[in-house]
Amino acid sequence: MYRLPFPPMPSGKRARQQRQAAAATAPPPVRSKGMGGARARQASPRALAIGGGVVLAIVIAIVLAVVLSGGSSGSGGGGVVPSSALQDLPAKGSQSWAGSLAGASEANGLFKDIPQNGLTLGDPKAPITMEMFIDVQCPICQDYEVNHLPGVVNKYIKTGKVQLHLQPWAFISDQSFTGRLGVIAAADQNKGYEYAKVLYDNQGAEESGWLTSREMATIAASVNGLNLAQWRDDVNSSAAQATAKNVDTLATQKKVQGTPTILVGCKGGKLQDVTTPGAAPTLQDTTQAIDAAACS
Repeated sequence: MYRLPFPPMPSGKRARQQRQAAAATAPPPVRSKGMGGARARQASPRALAIGGGVVLAIVIAIVLAVVLSGGSSGSGGGGVVPSSALQDLPAKGSQSWAGSLAGASEANGLFKDIPQNGLTLGDPKAPITMEMFIDVQCPICQDYEVNHLPGVVNKYIKTGKVQLHLQPWAFISDQSFTGRLGVIAAADQNKGYEYAKVLYDNQGAEESGWLTSREMATIAASVNGLNLAQWRDDVNSSAAQATAKNVDTLATQKKVQGTPTILVGCKGGKLQDVTTPGAAPTLQDTTQAIDAAACS
């Protein structure tokens, strides 16, 4: 993870000593998805140390692109998603669009008629809160979103027992930072969960460069009712960057070390990780934590 404001970067001999110490002591990131041995995608100390610099460079690039293009609200312009990325896409997203992505029908159906408010899903009166930290590039997040989350949605969220808070974190690659803005922008239209589900249904290889601006826009075009022009403006906005920064701050406060991290507890109370640190959460872990929560 990274924190804002950014700490001063060491230089010279001290910097080399820190890099050598980190390399000697840090375990490599775990990407396994096998049964019984799956572990959450963890941020290595080196990745956490340089993450601040990476996101700062991305923020500067986005700001420059928006300024040079005359702002994100016009018909042209650059930013994370330029206007050219929307070429030949429908004005509003639809699973029935000829180019809609795999899983669009399932994603739109899964969250249909469930209250959404930004990055929050479910009845605001639900006695149990569930919080989910994800990285859009994380393959273990993809496994949880596709194979485990639907069970939670159908059993607990649709029935009003649990309210889910999505936290799109970023640490794996540059496209983690830009890609999460698509989720945040869709959430501004209360479509963030559908967007994230379609994204994970079509996730490419980690750090392969698959999550381009065009792919982000095609995901948006697969979400029923999503206004693509508004979505693009929101992706490129300072408000999306502010939301992302708030997620990073929350991850720091809660000492999140990898993704996915699933926290469960009573509304307004302290939330607990559903599994041991570093392990990949499962549907069984999540349901056990929910069932064990004595909330009224």
